[in-house]
Amino acid sequence: MTKERQMPSRRRQAVALAYTGGDQAPTVLAKGYGELAERIINEAQSQGIFVHDAPELVSLLMQVDLDSRIPPVLYEVIAELLAWAHGIDSQ
Repeated sequence: MTKERQMPSRRRQAVALAYTGGDQAPTVLAKGYGELAERIINEAQSQGIFVHDAPELVSLLMQVDLDSRIPPVLYEVIAELLAWAHGIDSQ
């Protein structure tokens, strides 16, 4: 008899970014795991804020301190994501 091993599901994580046109770069506004991540996502959705599911990007952003700007290596990917989200809002 063999026993199937189930991979443990990864704990959900979420990062909220804030950006206004005059900012040098987006800032990490909130971040968390598990229940806190769910609260961040639910609050964003209730406020009509775009939520994008990109686990690899979130993992990188989780390493940024709260109230800190994102690192320059993430500028391009975040800019593309913001431009894409803006395009969706414009439709």
